[in-house]
Amino acid sequence: MTQMGSISNPYLYETLNMMVGQPIVVQTEKNIQQGKLISVLPDDIVVEVSRTPFFIRMEEVLWVTLATNKK
Repeated sequence: MTQMGSISNPYLYETLNMMVGQPIVVQTEKNIQQGKLISVLPDDIVVEVSRTPFFIRMEEVLWVTLATNKK
């Protein structure tokens, strides 16, 4: 368990902060989610999918990448 105000994975936190506002794909232990990264918090990220915010625990993130638009 992390202390209040501490970041469990500072490298992931900093990388995600650079992606705010971008479309991303993130895999968790349970599924893969694609949407716009709205916010990065010490414990969670907020991904907007179809105008609905989803809070994903930072500890559950396995990988994240920028989404690509195939045309």
